[in-house]
Amino acid sequence: MPCMSVHIRFLGGAGTVTGSKYLVEHDGQRLLVDCGLFQGYKQLRLRNRDPLPVVPGQIGAVVLTHAHIDHSGHFPLLVKEGFRGKAWCTAATRDLCQILLPDSGHLQEEEAEYANRKGFSKHHPALPLYTEADARTSLKQLRTVRLHETFEPLRGWQARLTNAGHILGATSVLIEVGGRRLLFSGDLGRPDDALMLAPEPPPQADVVVCESTYGDRVHPKEDVLAELGPALTRLAARGGTAVVPVFAVGRAQALLHAIGQLKARGDLPHGLPVYLDSPMAVETTELYERHVSEHRLNAAQCRDMERVARLVTSVEHSKAIARQHGPKVVLAASGMATGGRVLHHLTQYLGDHRNMVVLTGYQAPGTRGAHLAQGTQSLRIFGQEWPVRAEVVQLTSASAHADADQLMAWLTQLSKPPHRVFVTHGDMEAADALRARIEHQLGWRAMVPEHGSTWLA
Repeated sequence: MPCMSVHIRFLGGAGTVTGSKYLVEHDGQRLLVDCGLFQGYKQLRLRNRDPLPVVPGQIGAVVLTHAHIDHSGHFPLLVKEGFRGKAWCTAATRDLCQILLPDSGHLQEEEAEYANRKGFSKHHPALPLYTEADARTSLKQLRTVRLHETFEPLRGWQARLTNAGHILGATSVLIEVGGRRLLFSGDLGRPDDALMLAPEPPPQADVVVCESTYGDRVHPKEDVLAELGPALTRLAARGGTAVVPVFAVGRAQALLHAIGQLKARGDLPHGLPVYLDSPMAVETTELYERHVSEHRLNAAQCRDMERVARLVTSVEHSKAIARQHGPKVVLAASGMATGGRVLHHLTQYLGDHRNMVVLTGYQAPGTRGAHLAQGTQSLRIFGQEWPVRAEVVQLTSASAHADADQLMAWLTQLSKPPHRVFVTHGDMEAADALRARIEHQLGWRAMVPEHGSTWLA
C-alpha cells in the first residue's frame, strides 16, 4: 500500500528570508508553493545552481503567492530543466511576472557578459542561470485564478487564494489534499499600508506556513513622510544626489506616492527633479491603474503618482542623469542593490559626502544594501571596491511587510489553533523570535524548519 500521508519539504525560505520553495507531496503527486531565487549571502546564492532534490518534470503544478523574485525567480529555471505543468497565480501576479522574470533573465545575461569581459568571475565562462528568452518561454505556463475561487491544480487537490496585501496580486494559499488543510501565508502586508489593502483573515487550516521577515521587531509609529521629508530636505540644501534603491514592484510606487505628498504639502521644493530609472518600475507603476480594485489609490491618484517622476527607460537616458547638475533624486532597482541600474548610480555617487543613499526597507544579510545599512566604508561593485562617503539613510517605516505584532494578529484570527505552525521566510533570529511568541503567547506548536527538511503535515 502506498503511503497516503501529506508531506511538506522545505526547499527554500527555511532559516533564511529568501528562495521560498515549499514542496507538498501526497500519493505520488507533487505541488510546489512558490519558486523563488536565493539572494544575499554567496553561500545562499550558490544554492540557485544546485539541482533540486526532485526532478522538475516530476512536479505536477506550481502555485505562486506573488511575483517578487525571491518567490518567483526560479520558475524559468524550473521550466528550463523540465517542468511541464501549470503555475497558478492571480492576474496581477501574472502581469508582474511578465515584467520581472524576463528582466531577471536579462540582468543575468548582462552580469555574465560583464563578468566575462572584465574577467572577475571564477567561472570561465560565466553563464546566466537562465536567459530572457528562457523566462519568456516559461510565462506560457502561467494560469490565472481569481481570489476566493476554488481551483484544482492537480487531480483531487483543491486550492484557494486570499488577499495578503504586500504588493499587487499577493496572496496566501490554502491547499486541501489528503484530508489536510495547509495554509501558506506568502508575504503578508501591513494593515495600515499607504498603498495596499490589509491582508484578509486567514482561512482555517491544520498546518500554517507563516513568513517571519519582521518576526523580531515592530515598525515605528512615525510614517514614511516623517522620515523621508527631512532627509531629502537636507539633500536638496547641499545640492547632492539621492540614490534610492527600490524594489520595482511596490516600494518604487510607495516612494513616488510619498514624494508626491511631500511636494504637494510644500515639504519639498516642487522643482526637485525625481527620476524613476527602471523600465520594470515604470511598467509596474502603470499596472496600478489596471488593477485599481487591489489597492487604496483611485485612478486619478495612480496618474498623479506617475507624474511625480521623470520616467527613464533607455540606457542613454539613464547615463544622462549624471550630467544633470544640482540636487536630484534617483529611484532605481533593485531594492537591496543586488543588481540592475542602481549599481551604476552607486558607483557614480557613493564617493561624495554631499550625496545620499536612501534604503527603503528590509535588507537581506549579505546584500550590498545590508552592508550599507551596517556602515561599511567601501562597497564591492563590478569586481572592485568603491569608497562610501555619501550619507546613508535607512527608512524604518517604509516596509511593505507585516511586523511581529501584525503577524501575531493575523495568526490569532484563525478560528481554532492549527496542529502546527512552520515559521519560514525570515532570518534565523527573526524566525526563532516569532516561533517563541507563537509557542509562549498562543500555546501552539511552532518550529523553524531546516533547509531541505521534510515534515508530515
